[in-house]
Amino acid sequence: MTHLQRQHTRIGLALGSGSARGWSHIGILRALSEIGIEPDLVCGSSVGAIVGASYAAGNLDKLEDWVTSLTRTDVARFLDLNFSLNGFIDAPRLRSFFGDYVCAEAVRIEELGRTFATVSTDLETGREIWFTEGSVLDAVWASMSLPGLFPPIRNQGRWLVDGGLVNPVPVSVCRALGADIVIAVNLNGSVVGRHFLHRFEGEVEADEVASDSLLSLVRKTVKSYSSSLFGSNGMQDEAPGLFDAIIGSINIVQDRITRSRMAGDPPDVVLAPRLSHIGLMEFYRAREAIHEGRECVQRMLPEIRHQVKPA
Repeated sequence: MTHLQRQHTRIGLALGSGSARGWSHIGILRALSEIGIEPDLVCGSSVGAIVGASYAAGNLDKLEDWVTSLTRTDVARFLDLNFSLNGFIDAPRLRSFFGDYVCAEAVRIEELGRTFATVSTDLETGREIWFTEGSVLDAVWASMSLPGLFPPIRNQGRWLVDGGLVNPVPVSVCRALGADIVIAVNLNGSVVGRHFLHRFEGEVEADEVASDSLLSLVRKTVKSYSSSLFGSNGMQDEAPGLFDAIIGSINIVQDRITRSRMAGDPPDVVLAPRLSHIGLMEFYRAREAIHEGRECVQRMLPEIRHQVKPA
């Protein structure tokens, strides 16, 4: 490949779905930048849309500072104790935080410094919906609306839910938008059934519980449904709880869809962070996830350098 060809090679990064495991995308972006790889376009599904939008908007530092400061208490505060039929995340409060740490409300995709897109799912038809223009936060919100946690999003007469249901690792979107080389981040490779095997790692610190009765109430309420939100209770003989069954099913679906989609449209490089021990809502474990993202890039460095030759 000549120098001129390298200048015109467009690198696409497909950031996959995976809830709290998705903070590893931050470490991956950092590690790629350190070896001279700056993607020309970024496509994200679910949590991949969150990190991708922050990166495209130039706010990755702010996002990393925020997520690495999160505690169990902070995560619990985003839960809506009304447990409405539409979901139990405090959506307005979370969206306000996204406006501060991901991208300002007024910013549109067309205004970003690099090509950006997200994937969502039409709840009525099951069709894949791509956001390549319009409000960045609307595109992110539509892509991350995991059923049961977030309410469906109304957009142009359609009810939209999480993009991970149809395209967990959006390699196809990167290709369609002109990527010559695609680096894909798959967070679903080893998650099937794993959340049943791990104990809840430690209890909430006594001073946190004493100073915040809301956290205590949230933990008791959520635990009555399922331990999968904040980690498994390790009691393997008990029947799976409601959310254990839901999240386990979603993990299976996303794993199988990911395998199928990437077999039909394989990326040039697959990065698969080892994060099956991190639970659905363990967003406070960002430092672990980010570190593993960096480690994943290091493990795959020979293949990355073979496929991607920075100009």
